[in-house]
Amino acid sequence: MNDYLNNGSDIYSESFRIIRAESDLERFPADVEQVVVRMIHAAADPAIAGDIVFTPGIVASCKAALAAGAPILCDSSMTASGVIRSRLPRDNEIVCHIKDPALADEAKAKGVTKTHAAVDRWAEQGQLDGAVVAIGNAPTALYRLLELCHATGACPSGIVGIPVGFVGAAESKQALVDDDLGMEYITLLGRRGGSAIAVAAVNALASRAELTNEHS
Repeated sequence: MNDYLNNGSDIYSESFRIIRAESDLERFPADVEQVVVRMIHAAADPAIAGDIVFTPGIVASCKAALAAGAPILCDSSMTASGVIRSRLPRDNEIVCHIKDPALADEAKAKGVTKTHAAVDRWAEQGQLDGAVVAIGNAPTALYRLLELCHATGACPSGIVGIPVGFVGAAESKQALVDDDLGMEYITLLGRRGGSAIAVAAVNALASRAELTNEHS
């Protein structure tokens, strides 16, 4: 039988050593690099580093918002459940409306997806302005977020915009990059993405430490 690492901290440390050895991280500022490394860890793919696009203030803006008690708005239950609460500086509220039984009827009445309707709730309930938004599933959520920011003027402090899929994912992320409202964001261009990568970014934004295990 092969020898293998069986200590959580050792596995985590070795993972980050491999990531840094195999990834091109030179273009990232130190604070953004911490987030990118965690995104690579979640994807198990150093190649995604080349397609990560960000604004220079994304880390500082999100950290300041979380320190002030801003909520984290999530498009999916998978994203919401992955946020490590012990890392949140103010026991920040994690908001995800997708499991509300009434949401399906709201979406049907509007002729939109449930995620679209869930994002509408962020605005309707006054949760959007100054929040940290994590989108790791539905392109429609990111599209609708941008529409509402333009329509209402209520904009989040930072957007982790990493929806995944063949229909609309690449286009919605490009729309985020091309948007002219000047919002802070980090995204992964193209079809790749997903809740695991999005929540890895959120957890990195909420924490100073890199070499810690998932329960820290």
